[in-house]
Amino acid sequence: MDFIQRIKDNARSYHKTIVLPEGTEERTLKAADAITQQGLANVILIGNPEEIHHLASEYYLENIGKVTIIDPENNPKKEEYIDLMVKLRGTKGVTREVAAEQLKNPLYLGAIMVKAGDADGEVAGAGNTTGDVLRPALQYVKTAPGVSVISGAFIMRIPDTMFGMNGMMVFADCAVNPNPSAQDLAEIAVVTGRTTRTLVEMEPKIAMLSFSTKGSASNPMVDKVVEATQLAKAMDPTLMIDGELQADSATVPGIAAKKAPGSPIGGRANVLVFPSLDVGNIAYKLVQRMAHAQAVGPVLQGMASPVNDLSRGCSVEDIVDLVAITACQAAAKDKQ
Repeated sequence: MDFIQRIKDNARSYHKTIVLPEGTEERTLKAADAITQQGLANVILIGNPEEIHHLASEYYLENIGKVTIIDPENNPKKEEYIDLMVKLRGTKGVTREVAAEQLKNPLYLGAIMVKAGDADGEVAGAGNTTGDVLRPALQYVKTAPGVSVISGAFIMRIPDTMFGMNGMMVFADCAVNPNPSAQDLAEIAVVTGRTTRTLVEMEPKIAMLSFSTKGSASNPMVDKVVEATQLAKAMDPTLMIDGELQADSATVPGIAAKKAPGSPIGGRANVLVFPSLDVGNIAYKLVQRMAHAQAVGPVLQGMASPVNDLSRGCSVEDIVDLVAITACQAAAKDKQ
């Protein structure tokens, strides 16, 4: 079964509530209609109700009447949310007046709805930058216990089934951290392994990538990956993690046998952790375009509750797919 179809089937069974703060954005509205029609999640749209209904009529959307619409200018839970925001960030200068002003911003309202438990997750970014989406999420939803960085994973479906598990691989971090420290890389490896288990339903074989394999080169950048590998193994001994490995040593068994004999991965890595954002972002785009791979994501990892960021060039179907993924992340969080 196709990965996305399986994700959608799972999402239908979870009945999660996902908030879409960009409620008047055309693709978001059309996605909300499709999500509701397909039963993938309960949708909350943030925006002026009259404008949303007018646009729904203009776009011939038949299911918007079934979604919940929250007006940021007339929010029935305003005082309750202000209390929570002041409690969480009063020491950071958030007064009741500041909180009230923030709540007029749909991205802040969406984040506090997730924190308050009124939504299981959030998807935004069709009309806002990554920074705009992540700022309120980091301030109010915050990172998961034991995690200090968030990261972006891409789920890659590669036509050549010799790679990963029948062509399924997970790449990280390809979206967030420009120059992660050894500690950051270790955390990214661990959360990506957990994403692989819970979302992709695949037992992770994690390769910590470098331009060196097992000491073939000496450089501070190599040392960082070696340290990160050791830290990651200590963080979660249940995960199979090896490094430092060059990409061919991680993904080609014959090369691994020569360059990294005894590696527990044996050239069959299905999770690749890149040493920097430069490398990760370039790699996933090259594989996507040159190998004609399907790249699903970025799936944001490390948040206390799922918040996902869209590309501003996303399609309606991209939003639908990411909402389904967010619903599955929320269900996985419930099981932890």
